[in-house]
Amino acid sequence: LVQTYSAHGYEILDIAVTEDNARFASVGGDKQVFLWDVATARTLKRFSGHFGRVNCVDFGGEEGSVVVSGSFDATVRLWDCKSQSTKPIQVFDDSKDSVSSLHVLGHEIVTGSVDGKMRLYDLRMGMIYVDTLGLVLNADALLALVDIDPITSVQQTTDGNAVLVSTLDSTIRLMDKSNGKMLQHYKGHTNSDFRIRSCLGFGDAAVFSGSEDGKVMIWDVLEGKVLEHLTAHDGKVASAVACNSVRKEFASAGVD
Repeated sequence: LVQTYSAHGYEILDIAVTEDNARFASVGGDKQVFLWDVATARTLKRFSGHFGRVNCVDFGGEEGSVVVSGSFDATVRLWDCKSQSTKPIQVFDDSKDSVSSLHVLGHEIVTGSVDGKMRLYDLRMGMIYVDTLGLVLNADALLALVDIDPITSVQQTTDGNAVLVSTLDSTIRLMDKSNGKMLQHYKGHTNSDFRIRSCLGFGDAAVFSGSEDGKVMIWDVLEGKVLEHLTAHDGKVASAVACNSVRKEFASAGVD
């Protein structure tokens, strides 16, 4: 054991680490956002303002100067790490349900929500773009009926042209950011009840995801075919996968 970081009073649901590995942010059931110094294990800041558990967090701005968090209270909040204030500098309240996942890339924030919508916030242009994930039930109707699928995770590709989106219909989709069209989809895992986070890895050449039956699956990004089908976590839910593309390694976490 190298270090322990203790301050949260409830479960921890997500962490994000700065590029220089000097600081990280953690969020969870206590409705706060904690900013930590890695070397000393001290909390540098505690940001308060969410009214429900905080599900996801990421860094943005120059040298990770801004922390972005998404919550069960259906808001996304931006926090200034350099300011003495612990109040948010901006709040997005467009979601109609819990914000389950977010990813920051440059001046853009992509969020996924239980309301089945992926939202792209372009901070430079001051615009928001919304795509609904789901199955069209009646395309001929004047107002098309859509079976909404709650979103469990989102991640932008390295080039910023597409977003990997996981939903509670046991499907992962690669969506084109420019027009909202689906470029590819990935199936074979089970994800209908729990939040399972997928990710891109190996230079965005592969898609990684856990499964509710404990398996970890890997797909080819372009072809959508299964590359690996690994058994793990004693058949219990494999809830998250993270990939180190430099070392060609990945790790999975589960409820076991």
